[in-house]
Amino acid sequence: MPIALRFAARSNLGLGSKTRNEDSAFASPDLLVLADGMGGHAAGDTASATVVAELMTLDGESWGADEAAHQLRQAVRRANDRLRQMMDTDLDTEGMGTTLIAFIRSGTKLAMANIGDSRAYLVRDGVFTQLTKDHSFVQALLDEGRITPEEAEHHPQRSMVTRVLTGREDDDPDISMREAQRGDRLLICSDGLSDYVARSTIEGIMTSPGSPGDIADRLIEIALKASTRDNVTVVVAEVVDGKDPISSTPQIVGAAADRAIGHEDDETQEQPQEPRTPAEKAAALQRETARQPAPPQPVHPDDDYDDGGETHGLPQLAEEKPNKGGKLRWFGLGAVLIAMAVAGALLGYNWTQSQYYVGANSGKVAIFKGVPQDLGPVRLSSIESTTNLQVKDLPGFYRDKVNNTMTAKDKADAQRVVADLQKQLERCKADTSGSNCAS
Repeated sequence: MPIALRFAARSNLGLGSKTRNEDSAFASPDLLVLADGMGGHAAGDTASATVVAELMTLDGESWGADEAAHQLRQAVRRANDRLRQMMDTDLDTEGMGTTLIAFIRSGTKLAMANIGDSRAYLVRDGVFTQLTKDHSFVQALLDEGRITPEEAEHHPQRSMVTRVLTGREDDDPDISMREAQRGDRLLICSDGLSDYVARSTIEGIMTSPGSPGDIADRLIEIALKASTRDNVTVVVAEVVDGKDPISSTPQIVGAAADRAIGHEDDETQEQPQEPRTPAEKAAALQRETARQPAPPQPVHPDDDYDDGGETHGLPQLAEEKPNKGGKLRWFGLGAVLIAMAVAGALLGYNWTQSQYYVGANSGKVAIFKGVPQDLGPVRLSSIESTTNLQVKDLPGFYRDKVNNTMTAKDKADAQRVVADLQKQLERCKADTSGSNCAS
C-alpha cells in the first residue's frame, strides 16, 4: 500500500554574526530537500536556494524505484550545472557552494541523495540512527580510527567539508534507496543543529511524542538554547498511510523562501503581491531561478551584418545600423570589454587574497594567504607564517593532507588547523606503539 509523508520545515538565522540565512529547505508529501549554503563562501544563500529550486521540479512526479534514483541524481547534476553557469556569469557568486540532502518517495521506498555534512536521521520502532555519513575532514579521521566519536563531536575542524556542490563535474552525491515503514520518523538538518546539540539530545526529542511541527519547533528551540552560531534548519517527516488525511501544501523555508517572497515580476511595472501560500512561494522561487542569466554567447565584430533587422547574435537597434562610425563603435565596445575584464580580474585577485590555507613550506607546516594556484606568472598565494612543525614528523594521514593543502575559512581557522596538527603530533609521540606515527 502506498505511503506519504506528514511533514514540517523550520529555519532560523541563529545567534551568530550572519546577517542572512544561507540554508534552504522544501517539504511536501513526496519530497524533502535541505541545502546549507557554504559559510564563508560567496552567495551561499543563492547556492542553496538554486539547488532547492531545481530539485523542487521533482515534486508531484511518480517513478519506479530505479527511475526515482536516476531522476534524483540527474536533478542534482542539473542543479550543480546551474551553479557553474551562475558563477560563470556573475563574479560575485564565484566560490559559492552548498550541501544537500534530499528524499523522494517512490511507492513504499525513499530515494536519498546526500553530499556534504548536513545529516539525515531515522527513528524506527524507537531506535534512533543516522542515515548519512558526513563528507568531512573529521569523518575521514573517524574512518581512519584517528579520533573517537566523542572527540569528533567537539573537534575544532568538524565544519571542514570535503565534498559539496560547487559546480565542478565531480561533485556527485551519494545515492541510495531505502524501504520506508509506516511509523518511521525522519529528520534532515543543517549543521546548525548537529554541531551544537548533542546527539543524545536530538535523539530524546525525535523519540518523544508530538507532531512533526511540534518536534521541528523543539529542535530549533534547543539549538538556540545551545547558542548555535550558524543558521539552523530542520525538516521532520513521518511516514503514514497514503490514504491518511495530510496537508498537500508544500512548505519552503530559509533563503529559498526569502527569494520567493522577494521576487519581482519583470513583466509588469507594478509591485506584485507577495506569495502568500507555500505553494505560491515554491512557484515564485522556480520562476526566480529560471530568470537567472544563462552563460553569455561570444560576440564577434565579424558577425555584424544585416540579417533582417538583427545583427547576428545581437538585436540591432535602428541607431546602430552599419554606418561610417561602425569601426569606432567596435573600438569603444572593445575598450569597455577590456576594462570590464581588468576590473573582473582585480576583483577575482582580491577575493583570492581573502582566503587562507595550510600547506608545506621547505618541509615545515605553514599558513598561506591566498589560494594554492598560480595564474600564469602571477602567484595567487603568499606565506603568512611558517611554524616549527616538520611535515615529515606528522602522522601519515595528516602529512598527506598538508602536502595537498588544507583549506580554512579565515586566518583564525588556519591557526586552529595548525594547533590541531600540533596536537596530533604530540599524541603520536605519546603513542609508544608508534602505530599512528609516520616512519
